[in-house]
Amino acid sequence: MNWFRSRQNEEIVEDEDAAQRGATREAISEEAESFEAVAVDKDRDWWLKPLWTLTALMLFIGGLWSLYLPVWGWLDKPVAAVKVTGPVRHLDKPALADNVASTLEAGLLGIDIATVREQVVSHPWVRNAGVIRDWPQTLEIRVEEEVPVARWGEDGLLNHEGEIFWPELKKEYVQLPRLSGAAEDTEQVMAQFHDLNQMFRRIGLKVVALDLEKRGAWSLVLDNGIRVVVGRSAVNERLERFLDLYTRVLSARAEHIELVDIRYANGVSVKWKPEANDENAG
Repeated sequence: MNWFRSRQNEEIVEDEDAAQRGATREAISEEAESFEAVAVDKDRDWWLKPLWTLTALMLFIGGLWSLYLPVWGWLDKPVAAVKVTGPVRHLDKPALADNVASTLEAGLLGIDIATVREQVVSHPWVRNAGVIRDWPQTLEIRVEEEVPVARWGEDGLLNHEGEIFWPELKKEYVQLPRLSGAAEDTEQVMAQFHDLNQMFRRIGLKVVALDLEKRGAWSLVLDNGIRVVVGRSAVNERLERFLDLYTRVLSARAEHIELVDIRYANGVSVKWKPEANDENAG
C-alpha cells in the first residue's frame, strides 16, 4: 500500500516536472519569436534614423537662415554718412568725406576697409588713417594729418621724419625753410640743417635754405639774404672761418652782399649786389 502511494507520488512529481519543462520551452520559444520580430522591425526601420537626423539638420539650418537674413539686412545697410575725425589744420574734411562717399557701392558690412583706407592715405595731407564701421549707417574715418617742418625743393614738403609729400602749396608754406637734394638724402639734409642753425645762432643768424647737390656740395641761404657756397669738403672748418670773417668784417655791409664763396683755402670771395657795385664805382 505504501509502495503504491510512493509510486503515485513519483508519477505526480514527474508529471509536474514535465509540465514545467514544457512551459519553459514554450516561454523560450515565445521569447525567440519576439526577438526575431524585434530584429525584423529594426532591420526594416534602419533608414528612419538618418532621415530624422537630416530632417532635424534642415530645420536647424532653416531656422538659422531665417534669423540671418534680417540680421544681415540690418548690419549691411547702405552708408548714409561718412564722418572724418581727428585734429587737422590743412586737410579739407568735407571734401575728403565726399570723395570717399562717392566711391562706396556696398553696404556698411560689405565695405572693403583696406581699400577705403588706401584711398584715404593717398591724400597728400593724410599721414595715417583708420576706417571704422559705426552702425547702423555711418563710416568713420580717423585721420592723422601730415605736419610740415620744411619745404622740399619747389613743390614738396617734409614732415618731421624726413618723408616727402606733395600737397598743393599755399602762401603760408613760404615761411618754412627750404631744403633740397636727392629724395634719398632727406634725413641727411635735415640733420645738416639743424647743425648749421646751431652754428649760425652764435652770430644771430638763421639758415632759411639748404641745398645738397648731386656731387655732394653744400650751399645755404641766411635769413639776411646772403647765399653761402660751402662746397664738399672741410665743411665745418670753412664755416667757422666764415663766421669769424662775418663777425669782424662782413656784418657791417651785410645788406650789400649777395653771395659769399668760402671754398677757398685761405680766404673767401664776395659777390656784391648791383647797387653796392654802383656805389663802389662812384
